[in-house]
Amino acid sequence: MADVLRRAVRAKGRTVPITDSAPAGRKLGRLAKRGRRRQSHLLFLLPALAYMVAFFGYPVVKNVVMGFQHYTTTTFYTGQAPWVGLANYRAVISSSVFDKALLNTALFTVGSIAGQFLTGLAIALFFRRRFPLNGVMRSLLLLPWLVPLIVSSAVWRWILDQDNGVLNRFLGALHLVQDRPGWLTSTSLALFAVIVVNIWIGIPFNVAILYGGLQDIPEELYEAAALDGATGWRAFRHVTWPLLRPVVSVVLVLGVVYTVKVLDVILGLTNGGPANSTQTIASQSYQLSFQQFDFGQGAALGNILIVISLVFAVLYLRANRRAVEQ
Repeated sequence: MADVLRRAVRAKGRTVPITDSAPAGRKLGRLAKRGRRRQSHLLFLLPALAYMVAFFGYPVVKNVVMGFQHYTTTTFYTGQAPWVGLANYRAVISSSVFDKALLNTALFTVGSIAGQFLTGLAIALFFRRRFPLNGVMRSLLLLPWLVPLIVSSAVWRWILDQDNGVLNRFLGALHLVQDRPGWLTSTSLALFAVIVVNIWIGIPFNVAILYGGLQDIPEELYEAAALDGATGWRAFRHVTWPLLRPVVSVVLVLGVVYTVKVLDVILGLTNGGPANSTQTIASQSYQLSFQQFDFGQGAALGNILIVISLVFAVLYLRANRRAVEQ
């Protein structure tokens, strides 16, 4: 009994000696099994990691590098892209279009997010009630989100046409306007029209996410609040909004990150015109890269756009976390 403690366990009619090394052996076996399980988990993650690196990581790194190079069409033949440092950033920031594009990006993003969120929240609250054809109507509401954006832009371009557009004909038939407004050709109306179209496209996304968040709020809380006299607006303020705030954070952050880089809607409706009245940083980056073929300056504007999105996401999430903690 000095080195090994033997115990007798009767199993199937025979005595089996067990030593104190058995628990250690079982522990090593569990550790080995856990290690093999982690390896299998990593093997399953490898395809996803490879996909992320190939289609997200590499393009981002490549775009950052291109922003510091003189990268043009000749680079594709010679393979040479001279290093120019911050010259591309100085060129795009000092251009006459940048200030206008930055302002339009801010107005387009704020207007679109405000319209999409407020309208989406109102519709989500409406569909929270039970009534006939509720599910059918919610399904039809997703159509603007499912239609390809270039198709939506073409349809809205026809609707907003100054001479033959449905909107101007409808307003004229009701005698609401005397002259036919140039929704897409007027420098004072074009940006407003583009924002309205983008709101129409983004409402289904907001409704789907906010409606899902509303479904997770227990009905018992509204019943308890009603007993204390909190109904209608008070119930929304003290019950719905606090519990919906995490979902609102996701909707707003994703909405801003998506809206700030919207390109196809602007290209399909106005192509940045008239007179750069709907030019944004995203559309200016596209024109520099694929119309003027200055990929270095286009990449520099793309990097600026990424930084703006990241700064907003970090600041908003920190502010929201601080508000929740308080």
